[in-house]
Amino acid sequence: MATTTNTNKVKYDADAIQTLEGLEAVRKRPGMYIGGTGSDGLMHLLWELFDNAVDEAAAGFCDRIDIVLHRDGSMEVLDAGRGIPVGKHKKRSVSALEVVLTELHAGGKFGGGAYSSSGGLHGVGASVVNALSSKLVAEIDRNGNTHKLCFQDRVAGQFNTNGKFRASHTLAKTKKTKKTGSRIRFWPDLEIFDPDASIDFDLVCERVARTCFVVPGMKVRVEDKRTGNKNEPFEYISRGGLSDLVDSLSSSNSISEIIKISGIDTFEEKVPVDGKMTIVERECTVEVALRWVEGYESSIVSFVNTIPTPEGGTHLAGLERAMTRAVNDVLLPGTKKLSKLAKSGNDRASKEDVQEGLMAGLKVTFPEPQFRGQTKQELGTPAIQSIVYEITKQSLSDWFDGAGKKTHINGVRDKISNAILNRVASKEVLDAKRKAANLGSTGMPDKLADCRTHGDDSELLIVEGDSAAGPAKAGRDAEYMAILPLRGKVVNAGKATMKQVIDNTEAQALITAIGAGSGKDFEIDDVRYGRIIILCDADVDGSHIRCLLLTLIFHYMKPLLEDGRVFAALPPLYSSKWRGETYYAFSDEERDTVTKKKKIPLDKWVRFKGLGEMDVDELAETTLNPETRILKRLTMSDAKQAKEAMKMFETLMGSDVAKRREFVLKESALFDREALDV
Repeated sequence: MATTTNTNKVKYDADAIQTLEGLEAVRKRPGMYIGGTGSDGLMHLLWELFDNAVDEAAAGFCDRIDIVLHRDGSMEVLDAGRGIPVGKHKKRSVSALEVVLTELHAGGKFGGGAYSSSGGLHGVGASVVNALSSKLVAEIDRNGNTHKLCFQDRVAGQFNTNGKFRASHTLAKTKKTKKTGSRIRFWPDLEIFDPDASIDFDLVCERVARTCFVVPGMKVRVEDKRTGNKNEPFEYISRGGLSDLVDSLSSSNSISEIIKISGIDTFEEKVPVDGKMTIVERECTVEVALRWVEGYESSIVSFVNTIPTPEGGTHLAGLERAMTRAVNDVLLPGTKKLSKLAKSGNDRASKEDVQEGLMAGLKVTFPEPQFRGQTKQELGTPAIQSIVYEITKQSLSDWFDGAGKKTHINGVRDKISNAILNRVASKEVLDAKRKAANLGSTGMPDKLADCRTHGDDSELLIVEGDSAAGPAKAGRDAEYMAILPLRGKVVNAGKATMKQVIDNTEAQALITAIGAGSGKDFEIDDVRYGRIIILCDADVDGSHIRCLLLTLIFHYMKPLLEDGRVFAALPPLYSSKWRGETYYAFSDEERDTVTKKKKIPLDKWVRFKGLGEMDVDELAETTLNPETRILKRLTMSDAKQAKEAMKMFETLMGSDVAKRREFVLKESALFDREALDV
C-alpha cells in the first residue's frame, strides 16, 4: 500500500504518530493544563503550589504559608507542613520529591492516601509548574535535615556555589533542622508565556483571603519584592470561616442575620481500584453561610475542598435549586403583596429573585472530586448536587418556618416579593415595547376603511362612534381619505402604563393604522398619512375623547404634533334650512348672530346632538369637504392643555366620588347660587 501525503508533502504514516513523554505534553499544550499562556496561566502556576500548601493546612499539619514575588521574576511558596517526602520511590530509582516534580499524575492525593480530601486532585500541579519553568529550586525540611533539589530546563541536579548547574538525581542535605515544611521557588519560562503576562498583587491577595475563609486558623502572608512595586506585605487569617467571608462580601446594610447551614451525607461512586472498576462510598461535608442585604447585587463564592470554583458546578446548582424551592414552598405562600400575581400564577420566585441582594459562601469537602478541566474552576461530580440540595433545603426551610428571627424572616420575604413584582412589571414593560414596535408592521385593524393612495396628501379621519362612521365612509373621497371609527374607550395615556396603552384596543388600532411604531421607536418617515384628523362631537363627551386622543399622540407619537400633522375637525353645533339655504352655526353666539342677520326663527334651528345625526351630505359638507370644512391644527401647546384638561375630566367624570365632592365643595364659591337648580 502506498504511503499517502498531504499537499505539503508531509508523510502521514506510522512514523508520524507522536507520543508526548512526561513534561513535554505540558509544554506542547500548556492551555490544557493552566488555561492559557497569559496572566491567568502565569497566576495558575502560583496557585498550583499554593493549593498544595493549603491542602497541608486543611489536613491539620500546617498553620502558616508564605508567598513571595521576587525581584528577578521568580515566585516562591513556603509552608510549615510535613514536607514533601524525600525517600527513594519504590517503583522509581529516584527520590519521591523528584517524582512529584517531574511526573504527571504523581502525588499523595489518590485513592485515599495521604489526604482524605484535597484541592490538588489531579496530581499534576507541581510537575506542571516545573514543566513550564526555566529553573526551579525545592527545599524540604524533613527527617531532621533540609533537603535540596534543583531543576534547570526540567533536568534534575544541583547548582554549585559559582552558579554552574550539574545534573544529578541525588538530594543535597544543606543543614540540620528541627522544622518541617516545603519551599519551592520557580522561574517561569518566558518563552512559553506572553510578553505582557504578569502577576497582579491585588488578585493574589484576594484569592489568598478567600482561601483563608475555608481553612480557619491558617495564616497566609504575601510579600512583593519586585522592582518598582510599593505594595505593603499582606497578611490574612480567618477565625470564623464562611461567616467571615459573608461579612466581607456584605457592603450594604443587612436584612437578615448570617444563616449557617452544615451537614454530612454519603454517595456511591465507581472508581478504578487495582485495575478494576469498584463502587466505593464517599462522605461529603456541606457548609453554607448566607445572608440577604439591601440592594440588588449578589455574590456567591463556592469552594470544593480548599479550591475556589468561580464557574460553580454541581454543588452551586444544588444550592441554587434548594434556595429557590425553600422560598417558594415555605416563605412566600400566602404573601399579601403577591396576591394579585397569584391569580395569574406569576407569584413564584425565580432563581434571580431569590438571589437579589444575597451574599453567600458554599464549601463542599469530599475525596477525589471530579473537576471539569485541570484549571479546577467548575465541579463536575454529579452526586454532590442532590446532597447540597437536600441539606440546604431542609435547613433553610426550618429557618423560614420560624427558626430564624421573625423580623429577619419578614425582611427577606419582603425583599424577594419586591424582586418578583419588579421582574413581572419589567417583563410587562418589555413585552409592551416589543408589541408596540410590532404594531406598525402588523396587519391593519379590521375596522379601518383605508384609502387607495397614501402619502402627504392622504388623511386618516378618526371618527367617534359607529353611527358617524357610516356617513363618513359614504361621504369621503376613498382615493385619499381613510376612516377609523372608535368603538370603545380610549385609554388615558397620561396616567396609564405602556402595557395598558398597548393592550387598549382603540390605542392599538390607531398606532397600527398610522404604521410608524410608537414611543422612542416612532419613525415619522414611516407614517402612512399626511394628516391625522380627529372628528368628534361638539359636546363635552366629544371634547373628552379629543383630549384622550391628543394625550395618546403626545406621549406615543409626539413627532406627529411637532411636524404639524394633527388636526381637529370642527363640526357645527346647529343647522337651519331657511328659504332654500342651509346655514350652520358653531356656537350659541354664532347662531344668534345668523338668526338676527337672516331673520331666521329660532324654532327653525336644529341642534346636532352628535355626528351620527348628520346625513351624508351634511357631514361631507361640514367636516369632509376641504373646500367647506373647518380644521384646527393641533400643536404641542394644545397637547399639554389636553393633558391638564384630562385631570379635570378625571375629577368631574371619573369614578372617585370623594375627589369630585371635594372639588365641588372647594369651588362652589365660584358659582352663582341663584342660577343653580337645587
